[in-house]
Amino acid sequence: MVESVIDDLTLEYEDTLGQFQKELAKIRTGRANVGMLDGIRVEYYGQMTPLNQVATVRVPEPRLITIQPWEDSMISDIERAIIKSDLGLNPSNDGTMIRVPIPALSGERREELVKMAGKLAEDHRITIRNHRRSANDKVKKAEKNSDITEDDKHRLFDEIDGLTDTYIAKIDKRLEQKEDEIREV
Repeated sequence: MVESVIDDLTLEYEDTLGQFQKELAKIRTGRANVGMLDGIRVEYYGQMTPLNQVATVRVPEPRLITIQPWEDSMISDIERAIIKSDLGLNPSNDGTMIRVPIPALSGERREELVKMAGKLAEDHRITIRNHRRSANDKVKKAEKNSDITEDDKHRLFDEIDGLTDTYIAKIDKRLEQKEDEIREV
């Protein structure tokens, strides 16, 4: 029981950190990144399908994404989906490939994106704290049921707090890296 609380908490923290990194990848910086297009879905044989499952997405240059659809008939659907997304990108195609130039960001837009990233980080910190509260409640309940001693309870609280601090620091570090990417000219 004692170790399962820590193991479960570690898995929840890893999941939260993974979700945070996926969300950060969607925030556009001045550089091309295939993760920017992760949220885009296109209709493919009646199903809404992620873009990377109907085309090859590459970054040949720092400010360009190329999309090579597996079927030429998908070009207009993919182009429309990119335009409809709120990424502010203007794709163009040559009949076989779609090119998506990544425009440079204005200073004002960069600061908006930094604020978005900060809010995202805070939301994920709150999620981590909620997981910590839940784990602490499990430990308190275990002590109340005489499954663990008071010393074990305090040791577990310390372990939970240490783990929580580690993962919040990981979120902060990743946020700092993203802010640097966004502010980079």
